[in-house]
Amino acid sequence: MASLNGQKIVIVGGSSGIGLGVAKAALEDGAEVVIVGRSAGRLKAAEKALGGRATSIAADMTSEAEIARLFDEVGAFDHLVSTAGTPPPNYPIGDADMDFVRSFVDNKLIGAVMLAKHAVRGLKKGGSMIFTSGINKDRPPVPGGSVVSAIAGSFSYFARALAQELAPTRVNIVSPGWVDTPMWDELVGEAKAGYFAAMAGRVPAGKVAAAADVAPAYLYLMGNDFMTGETIHIDGGQRLV
Repeated sequence: MASLNGQKIVIVGGSSGIGLGVAKAALEDGAEVVIVGRSAGRLKAAEKALGGRATSIAADMTSEAEIARLFDEVGAFDHLVSTAGTPPPNYPIGDADMDFVRSFVDNKLIGAVMLAKHAVRGLKKGGSMIFTSGINKDRPPVPGGSVVSAIAGSFSYFARALAQELAPTRVNIVSPGWVDTPMWDELVGEAKAGYFAAMAGRVPAGKVAAAADVAPAYLYLMGNDFMTGETIHIDGGQRLV
């Protein structure tokens, strides 16, 4: 694999969770890192956690104008990584809150399309885009998993088509299993420890991942110039149980 030394990486969702883990790993490999998120306060905290070695840009991924501004500020770059997440809808289909569903689709799928649309202006040929799906497409929660499963599953097809359209620029997907990120605290609060202990007892890897466990998958896809249109599963065997 090629080193990322001196390459410029834009990480959307880089202020926490998986994105912050990717930022740390990329910096260790010599990359120049720009982290992107909605909250200026969280971005400043992330900059501090990264030892002041990364720069940050605040932007709302549901606003096309802000995404366009983001890439105007970034200029030329080598890789785009999107790990931005939002709590998914968990309603049984008969109780679906359609306003919430539309908001989720805007955040995840439409947001990815807008990122790709505006990233191509500055993304160097032969670079890459990496988006994040997840285990819910393979093991949807029942009831309530239909919407998040549909959106997560769509990313693989998005990458396959975009990889052909943008070649030789590469487009790939990382599909993690459960990862210990701040979103879990938002979703389940104090019940998180019990959920994680139960899952750790089921998966072959014997634990729930930390961000550092899945970050190498993103670095692999950035560094391997023969990998495109693919989905890498890094879930500790969660799809098997």
